[in-house]
Amino acid sequence: MALASDECGVGSICKRFKPHILMILSQIGYTFLYFITEASFNHGMNPHVYITYRHIVAGLAMLPFAYFLERKVRPKLTMALFAEIFILSLLGVGLTLNMYFASLRYTSPTFLSSMVNTIASLTFVIAIVLRLEELDVRNPRGIAKVLGTLISLAGVMVMTLYKGSVIRNLWHPPIHIQGSAAASHESWVKGSILTVASCITWSIWYIMQAFTLKRYPAQLSLTVWMSFVGAAQSAAFTAVIKHEPADWAIGFNIDFWSTIYGGVVCSGLIIFIQLWVTEERGPVFVTMFNPLSTLLVAVLAYFVLGEKLYVGSIVGGATVIFGLYLLLWGKEEDREAQIKLEPYLTYEESKASNPQILTSDGNAIKGEP
Repeated sequence: MALASDECGVGSICKRFKPHILMILSQIGYTFLYFITEASFNHGMNPHVYITYRHIVAGLAMLPFAYFLERKVRPKLTMALFAEIFILSLLGVGLTLNMYFASLRYTSPTFLSSMVNTIASLTFVIAIVLRLEELDVRNPRGIAKVLGTLISLAGVMVMTLYKGSVIRNLWHPPIHIQGSAAASHESWVKGSILTVASCITWSIWYIMQAFTLKRYPAQLSLTVWMSFVGAAQSAAFTAVIKHEPADWAIGFNIDFWSTIYGGVVCSGLIIFIQLWVTEERGPVFVTMFNPLSTLLVAVLAYFVLGEKLYVGSIVGGATVIFGLYLLLWGKEEDREAQIKLEPYLTYEESKASNPQILTSDGNAIKGEP
């Protein structure tokens, strides 16, 4: 299913860079998410209740589009496929987002957006462990993959274990988000562990969704299923720890608007965009745009909102980004390494008579067995 018309005003250039443009817009959308959810949590919204409501909103928002637009391409849902979607929802929503947003209470938006950059390295490590990708350490680009991964993981260790001194603003910020008291070292480590754990499950989710898209090539419908199933999983978990009716109450305030924004824009539209781009260019292409969100969050946090930046976060974040792009350079033109992850092929390519193998940069090598 095409996300948009091939003709979009500027012809072939727009068509060629459509995945890039969509991923840039997605990162801008995620940038605002960090701050609006931080404001909501500081206002008293429970992160687990937020995740549940957010994905209910996402499912309801995307359901009409999925039902009418994918009526002809949506495959029959079998029990085996539903079980796969259940696990995919658990990795993408039930586990990942609950840990991720819970960690926001103990860290900061800048820290979280920096840690997301480790997903590409973690995805690469998991792919190697599962033998989904070959690694040639005799090739300079193969060495770059290893060094980039190690450097990114070193940056994670710096951000997790070293908070460092505060870099304060020299002027009064134009916008202020009421925050909680400064987190202790123990809370910072706790939040860091939650963030790292969420990035690991997030990496597994990226790999698994490529498999699922091969068997269920209906991005809108898959988004709806993950939203509703993930909301049910999150609700079951939240009901155990927050069983009083007052815990689930939500007013017409920042809590309401953060839920609407997170559901419609992030869990609905952006997830659909990521699924489409993953099918077209592969999961690594999606993760390479995460540093843009890190940069935008850091700029807004420091210059506009007056958030305290820590030396450890800056040094570690820069190290992670350097490692990320070193890894991506190693993968960019590595034509010899063949990805064994078959779902990197697009749905249209899978129907072609000539089998194709996608290299790690998402380009197809036609005519190969």
